[in-house]
Amino acid sequence: MASNGTTRSHEVLETGNRLPPTRVLRSRPVSAQQRGLSYRRSAVAPYETEPMIASTSASDSRKQLGEGVRADFPILDQRVHGDKQLIYLDNGATSQKPKLVLEALREYNEGYNSNVHRGVHYLAAKATTAYEEARSKTASFINARSSREVVFTANATAGINLVAQSWGRKFLGPGDEVLVSVAEHHSNLVPWQLACQATGATLKHVPLTKDGRDLDMQAFAELLTPRTKVVALVHVSNVLGNVLDTNYVVEQAHKVGAKVLLDCSQSVPGRPTDVQALGADWVVATGHKMCGPTGIGFLWGRAEVLEEMPPFLGGGEMIEHVYLDHSTYAPPPSRFEPGTPAIAEAIGLGAAVDYLQDLGMQNVHDFEHDLGGYLHDRLLSVDGVTVYGPEPERRGSPLCAFNVEGIHPTDLSTFLDFEGIAVRSGHHCCQPLHHALGINSSARASPYIYNTASEVDDFVDALKGVIAILK
Repeated sequence: MASNGTTRSHEVLETGNRLPPTRVLRSRPVSAQQRGLSYRRSAVAPYETEPMIASTSASDSRKQLGEGVRADFPILDQRVHGDKQLIYLDNGATSQKPKLVLEALREYNEGYNSNVHRGVHYLAAKATTAYEEARSKTASFINARSSREVVFTANATAGINLVAQSWGRKFLGPGDEVLVSVAEHHSNLVPWQLACQATGATLKHVPLTKDGRDLDMQAFAELLTPRTKVVALVHVSNVLGNVLDTNYVVEQAHKVGAKVLLDCSQSVPGRPTDVQALGADWVVATGHKMCGPTGIGFLWGRAEVLEEMPPFLGGGEMIEHVYLDHSTYAPPPSRFEPGTPAIAEAIGLGAAVDYLQDLGMQNVHDFEHDLGGYLHDRLLSVDGVTVYGPEPERRGSPLCAFNVEGIHPTDLSTFLDFEGIAVRSGHHCCQPLHHALGINSSARASPYIYNTASEVDDFVDALKGVIAILK
């Protein structure tokens, strides 16, 4: 029982259920000739998990991706700068929200807005149920053993900070080592810098291969020592698009007794994710890259690892008993969710999970692989363009970071915006990676489930026009 006399929602809604094993179907190979012709892979059976609770998805049918889902995203149906049709290719930063998510947010705010876990009245009970259902949906989506292993956070950054400050504060000390890479998003670099500064541990970095396309796994093996306590690496890079060899990394790290954290912010939105199969100790992701709201993400941790972690922030809801001079703390996940949570956002994330489950994550992966390969090939056909990262067959994301010889990427993105095309420019929160590549910044085009081959063609045609103007 909670200290205020009410029953904790986890005790009511979650009884240690073990989720069934994930069914994953491998994608079929697609030839280069097929790229750009058809991205509707409905013949491929979708990846799915048996949900712990009934899905609230609007339809049980599997939609065809690209043009087939665009009507679900009303924001895409607009013109910008007067008469330019919006082509949104900045999904690596933030994806758009389907009607199902927008409706879930509206229903909560208009129909049962209330705090969770604390009241027994109708609105509070309904809000608590929806909030914890969102946790169960998320657990099922990533094949967690239990919803108790899912901690809601503000975003992936908050999840990494939680681990670095909670587990790191307890278990790191002088002589210990934390291993990251030069390819990390600042969210998976700065928190470990702070943790090492506070504890006296040493931060080490896995470099890139000589061609700059991937992490150097030989260097990783050489940097790994019995003093390594944490390995924190990105699963899919938000600049290079490369996929980490998680089996090798986890196996080698666990051999020396190190814990493993995977930043899955770019991988969870676009591929089947099974945290049990990944084998890591923690996984983080964020809702706003997977059709969900901003301000919500999650940390998954193995139950036994979460149990040994002390609170990171103190306050209401995360406590068991409070006295004037000390407190005892609730078990995970409540221990790490102090105060009033992002209730509407969590419910919106649950709706986003419903939506993606309905599409089938293997279908999403196949579609992204095909469309990303087409984007990569079209970009390389433009004179003066350099695309960073590996070839399409080794990519885990459809995003392409690129530069045009002699043109600053911010100028490119500004002129493309005048044509209605939204791409990213800058260092993408990866300054050390850009320095390792010998550049200061890059442009990045990142499609998602609602983009089409014709939009890629329009983008490349516009890029050629912009290059002609700027040169």
